[in-house]
Amino acid sequence: MKKTTLLKLILPLFIFLMSNINTQAQFKTPYGNNKAVGKYVKINKAKIYFEEYGEGEPLLIIHNCGADIKAMEYQIDYFKDKFRVIAVDSRGQGKSELKTKNLTYSLMAKDLDGLIKHLKLDSINILGWSDGGIVGLKMGINNKTKIKKIVTMGVNLRLDTTAVNSWAIDQVKEMHSETIAMIKKGDHSKNWEKELQLDKLLLDQPDISHADLKKINAAVLITIGDRDIIKNEHAVEIFNNLPKAQLCIMPGSNHGIPRNNAKTFNEIADKFLSTEFDYSAKE
Repeated sequence: MKKTTLLKLILPLFIFLMSNINTQAQFKTPYGNNKAVGKYVKINKAKIYFEEYGEGEPLLIIHNCGADIKAMEYQIDYFKDKFRVIAVDSRGQGKSELKTKNLTYSLMAKDLDGLIKHLKLDSINILGWSDGGIVGLKMGINNKTKIKKIVTMGVNLRLDTTAVNSWAIDQVKEMHSETIAMIKKGDHSKNWEKELQLDKLLLDQPDISHADLKKINAAVLITIGDRDIIKNEHAVEIFNNLPKAQLCIMPGSNHGIPRNNAKTFNEIADKFLSTEFDYSAKE
């Protein structure tokens, strides 16, 4: 196996294929490639792909970096009987176009605000894994869309050793070096220019301040595994700076919770989404 390919497989920040999530459920619905419901809408000069399932209160589901809708199949399958699920391929990933030379979380958040406007939804809930959760927080900070609740799994405010374990940062940097090497080599086995933008997304972003977090009106569930790439104390930091938040650090779990511990994660997310809570008790 090429070193570059190996890095893509072991980097928890970048994709959902982790060591113990290779067993796939046999879903009857081809999530992420469902021609019966899949649609495109042009937003901010790019075609954005999404699929809808179920009825009721809208729940926007956003995948992690370098993945696509299929990464969230356990969540889509669980929540489609409870919500109107809107699953989307983020810009430059899955079936959605890139159409930029500077991919940012802010741009992806703007795309999804545009999608919600296109669907004419009065308000939504959000469930996002890793980068998807960061995009959800960005949407909450922007306040362009009325958001009731946001479920996040494995989010960070910045990429440094106060927030992310050093081994993960090292892997991102090594992966970035490999991407540059493949571009210089003239390799055409994949779109390395796009990979370069995804690398930079991880290296240079996010840059979310405590003041930014305080702009979020929605209730937020911060979830990580106690053996996540995100440090436990960073999850507490995020929790402490949100006006309305709940915190869940799942024992014996890593960054792959939405797939390798989907049942427990879905039940926790479901309870948060369906239960009213008195946030004044946090103060």
